[in-house]
Amino acid sequence: MMHSLAAAGSAEAVAGIVLADLALILAAAAALGKLAERLRQPAVIGEIVAGLALGPALLGLIPGATDLLLPVQARPYLQVLAQLGLVLFMFGVGYHFDLRGLRGSGRQVTAVSLTSVALPFVLGAGLAVALHPWFDTSQMSTDGLLGPVLFLGAAMSITAFPVLARIITERGLQKERIGNVALACAAIQDVLAWGILAAVVAVVHTEGGGAPLRMVLATAAFGLLLVRGVRPALAWLLSPGRRWAGSAALVHAVLVTGLLLSAWATQSIGLHAVFGAFAFGAVVPRRQIDATAPEVPERIEQTSLLLLPVFFTVTGLSVDLAGLGMRGFLMLLAVTAVACVGKFAGAAGAARLTGSDAREATALGVLLNTRGLTELVILNVGLGLGVLDTRLFTAMVFMALITTVMAGPLLRLTHPPAPRPPKTLPAVRPVPVTAATEQSEN
Repeated sequence: MMHSLAAAGSAEAVAGIVLADLALILAAAAALGKLAERLRQPAVIGEIVAGLALGPALLGLIPGATDLLLPVQARPYLQVLAQLGLVLFMFGVGYHFDLRGLRGSGRQVTAVSLTSVALPFVLGAGLAVALHPWFDTSQMSTDGLLGPVLFLGAAMSITAFPVLARIITERGLQKERIGNVALACAAIQDVLAWGILAAVVAVVHTEGGGAPLRMVLATAAFGLLLVRGVRPALAWLLSPGRRWAGSAALVHAVLVTGLLLSAWATQSIGLHAVFGAFAFGAVVPRRQIDATAPEVPERIEQTSLLLLPVFFTVTGLSVDLAGLGMRGFLMLLAVTAVACVGKFAGAAGAARLTGSDAREATALGVLLNTRGLTELVILNVGLGLGVLDTRLFTAMVFMALITTVMAGPLLRLTHPPAPRPPKTLPAVRPVPVTAATEQSEN
């Protein structure tokens, strides 16, 4: 009896700590998000910085501060909330990914997409080979080279589609050709990068003694089930002609249940949960949802945005800036240089070869070099797989932050907004002079 009461008291104490931590995380994210917007940066930049600041990178410089504010016993619960926010976010990414928008996108989009994935992948793989002697293999799940090489190549290839879309909208580029091309390229790159990452996961499990054939077959079966089973079933269930049509609560419950089950399925297969959430979001029938409850996907997205600061904070707990040392600092310089050169040269070079002028090609290279949140998702997958040590993980996180922060200023420099036409005053119509007017003047 006493043991049960003690356990209940301990659980209540941990619950109180978690609630206090959530308040701290959300307040810090909101404050720095607003500051980022005042500095003409996306709010997500401030939220990422807030998460990093609460970890060893900044707050950890004060002895015991991180452990006091984010106690060890609360971190597993924060990890669960972070994963929930992550899968909800990836559902939104999949939901907004529309292959129909890529039809007829042309030779340039295809060339830019493939080149700006292939070149960073090759450079990233080569960098992994060069840095391999500096890896702390005691923190990694494999002593081999293949897993880190493939993963670093995939991590260098990513473009943050959601952050890119926000930058394009804020700059008013969605109505210009450059904005449409950049979004189409980023969408294709995301599909390619996630496919490469799935292959990396399979390879790492193979090196660790896993069963790659079983994983491949299970993944194929899951994809087939989504396309041939889940999508038609949802189209029938959510059809506007059903008597329960228009129930936002039902649509909300169906979508959240489906994305959570899909995330669980890919996690069970051996892939990360983000793959299942993304795939489910990509196959749900948008037309039926838009006709019956269009506000539901937005609600799910708002919930994910509320929980993503927890994900940034959990990520920040693995970032150790003070532990970089000279080798880690050189790693940071190397991964940042390779990331920028690979993306910019791949995108801008392909754009020039397919007809863009220098100004447009430069702007496209700057836009596609944005990594942001999507890069952090991939890096957390790599850390969980054991293909990164803490030092390389820290360097890659700061590379993601640097490449996203520099996108806005470089875009203003290379692609300044068109000058607004001067306002013209309305013409003043002359007042007709009448006899009455002349008499009043006299």
